[in-house]
Amino acid sequence: MNSTDEPPGDAAVPALSLPASTVPEPSTAPGLRWGVISPGHIGDQFTATAHRATASRVVSVVSRSQQRAEAFAAEHGIEQAFSSVTEMLAAGGLDAVYVASPHAQHHELARPVLEAGIPVLVEKAFTLNGTQARDLLDVARERGVFAMEAMWARFLPQFDVLRQVVASGLLGDVIEVAADHGQSFPEDPAHRMYAPELGGGALLDLGVYPLSFAQMVLGDLTDLAVRGDLTATGVDAYLALLGRGEGGGRARLSSTLLARTPTEAVVSGTAGSARLSGAFFAPGTLTVTLLDGRSASFSHVGDPGDGMAYEIAEAARRITAGDLESPLMNWADTLSVMDTMDAVRAELGVVYPAEEPS
Repeated sequence: MNSTDEPPGDAAVPALSLPASTVPEPSTAPGLRWGVISPGHIGDQFTATAHRATASRVVSVVSRSQQRAEAFAAEHGIEQAFSSVTEMLAAGGLDAVYVASPHAQHHELARPVLEAGIPVLVEKAFTLNGTQARDLLDVARERGVFAMEAMWARFLPQFDVLRQVVASGLLGDVIEVAADHGQSFPEDPAHRMYAPELGGGALLDLGVYPLSFAQMVLGDLTDLAVRGDLTATGVDAYLALLGRGEGGGRARLSSTLLARTPTEAVVSGTAGSARLSGAFFAPGTLTVTLLDGRSASFSHVGDPGDGMAYEIAEAARRITAGDLESPLMNWADTLSVMDTMDAVRAELGVVYPAEEPS
């Protein structure tokens, strides 16, 4: 939905109109047979959204607990439940697999899927670090298999409209991208957000959203200045980042697991700004305001609860077409974001157990 506002008393200035979204309706994408690894909260969202809003169906689920896998399968009408990825792959009948586990397990769980020649969609952050990401993408390249990071925000209609607005020059030269993502998690060493062995901390779970947003708009981030605080368990509790985009423009980003922040994103240029209201990474509203006083908004066109349908549909279209990656979240973008997060953690002194020399 578009809305326009004309500045009062100046009929000579045309009303601002935003471009239409070019994102196809998710239900029109080919239907694939999916396997889901790790039936937690995000796996539940993925499965429910796929069944409700796309032609795809989840036909297999894997959990370390056979009982948990069977309960998830019964809840969602899934045909097969397994306690290992090996069993799921041996059973066959899959067009793609979605990895929904904590970050620290992504590499271990996604690699055998790619080695089996099955396309994979891996929840963000793609892996624990850039080295693991490169290894997975090398396997995908060698085997000629589709792989994509499930950064669901990039596939939403308002992100498509924002990319068009920036590319058109409507905002002028981009000077700054500002974004934040903070959520409040009570301190608990056993919680995955505080657990180093699970890739805990704000960065990989929350900070990846503003970082990926800035990378989408500005390209690779360099000239980094990082500040932050750690938890008692040694993961990042708060981080702030200043960076420079490869094509110019600055990024001003922050993330924390100690407090709920506005979760907004703003692209500011010499001719105006574009704001995605909180939570900026979810279905919502994009508002563009120009220096001449004109303003227009684009609001999400579908059910806000079906936001994950767009990444499912994009993966289905690309896999069906025989593509290895999506231009909306390509391999270079994933590696760029992973490398930036590695640099941030190096500045903060965050090292995960899996990265320590044996």
